Amino acid sequence: MTTTDSYPILRLPPRIKILEALGCIADGRIKMLSDREALVISSEGTRKYYVYVDLERGLAYSNDNGTKFKKYIGYPIIAFLMLRNAVTFDENLARSLSGIPWKKLNETYKRYSIVETIILQEVKSKGINESFIQEFVDRVIKELAQLKLRYIEMASPDDLL
Repeated sequence: MTTTDSYPILRLPPRIKILEALGCIADGRIKMLSDREALVISSEGTRKYYVYVDLERGLAYSNDNGTKFKKYIGYPIIAFLMLRNAVTFDENLARSLSGIPWKKLNETYKRYSIVETIILQEVKSKGINESFIQEFVDRVIKELAQLKLRYIEMASPDDLL
């Protein structure tokens, strides 16, 4: 029997990924396949990400770049965890993040801190207080840290897509 200790712990994500997960949910781009699996469509609709999370064993996988190559908890996993009530979700904040072209912004500005500033201005213009947003992100980051999810490589989930 394989112990989960042999799998690396996923790093905490850049703060912007919490907001990107909310936008994903608000846009209806995540489809739950089971209590452990989901399919996420990218903001441009050109990519599909397979998500697998076993909360009981603390294992997670997604084929998004952040998770697969940078080994942090990517936005598809965060969106999954929000829908499973494993981390905090806020519907009003999610709605304020609907329709944001995440990939275009990330590619244009190439720095998450710049994109986060743009997104915060957009959300504030919709009447959401910046301190609320920052406290929300802090809370989710703490909840993700407590989960201590470990990365498990899966056999070619792209075949399922």
